[in-house]
Amino acid sequence: MAWQRLPFLVFGFVALVVGVGAGLARLGWAVPAPAVDAAALHGPLMVCGFFGVVISLERAVAIGRPWAYAAPLLAALGSAAALHGAAPAAPWLYLGAGVLLLAASADVLRRQSEGFNVVIALAAGCWAWGTAAWALGTPVHGVLGWWLAFLVLTIAGERLELSRFMPPSVAATRLFAAVVLLLLAALAAWRWPLAQQALGAALLGLAAWLLRHDIARRTVRQRGLTRYIAVCLLAGYFWLGLGGAVILVAGLGPGGAAYDAALHALLLGFVFSMVFGHAPIIFPAVLRVAMPYHAAFYAPLVLLHASVALRAGAAAAGAFEARRWAAMLSALALLAFIATMASAVARGRSARRAG
Repeated sequence: MAWQRLPFLVFGFVALVVGVGAGLARLGWAVPAPAVDAAALHGPLMVCGFFGVVISLERAVAIGRPWAYAAPLLAALGSAAALHGAAPAAPWLYLGAGVLLLAASADVLRRQSEGFNVVIALAAGCWAWGTAAWALGTPVHGVLGWWLAFLVLTIAGERLELSRFMPPSVAATRLFAAVVLLLLAALAAWRWPLAQQALGAALLGLAAWLLRHDIARRTVRQRGLTRYIAVCLLAGYFWLGLGGAVILVAGLGPGGAAYDAALHALLLGFVFSMVFGHAPIIFPAVLRVAMPYHAAFYAPLVLLHASVALRAGAAAAGAFEARRWAAMLSALALLAFIATMASAVARGRSARRAG
């Protein structure tokens, strides 16, 4: 059963690779034709095509209901449509995936009515809402806030769940809820003055809350995989805060240097740092494979954060060529991450056969 889930991940990683190539094409790098053709779909492929598949697959595995697997299937079909001449169908397929992910999250919430499940369900709702707006004609930059909320709140909800091992006070929990409500209110009032600044304040506040209350503050003192995960988390929270600070000061108007810096601080520096940290746990759970820790896990992580720092500096200095190279370094970091995880799986299988 576990290996039957592999095709979903393959589709997700194809969307990731083509989406990364599409981003490089937008910056003038010579990339294969499929990536050039998908340049306008860079954002949807990354958010809906990759994260939509991975997050909905993880949820389907967690709840153990066969119908929930239709969500990653529809997300994979959305990417296939986008890349094979049926782009108008892609938003609707992604929307179907988002609605099913919301249904799966609601099913979990019905069975376990905890605050962290509320946050995770709200995250799924943000993906569905933003994708519905995109399907109905809103440009990608007009729904990007909802997609950011999908990713940020999914991660925040999962970290809130783990905070049970180091429970925050009632006041801290209420503060977390207030930050989430501010984030959602900012998106709902997006066309109003200061809504973008409110979003930035919410992201900055969430970063501060996570840095203060996440168990990673303690586990970073341990060794091996536990410390690696904590380093990924804490580094990611830094970029979440920086991205929020940039939006607070400069807004999130499309096309400018601040827009580029904020988006990539959030999506690369924060979200992908979370992916790097959680992959050694999620992939074994989904595929039932061993993925033993190795110090080489740090190499893609260091490259990723160096590339995000270079991109932020390039945006601040208006240095387009440095921005291009930062994007290439980010792409190499993601490829190195895939190779490192594949190598870990191979080592795990070899160790199992030897044992």
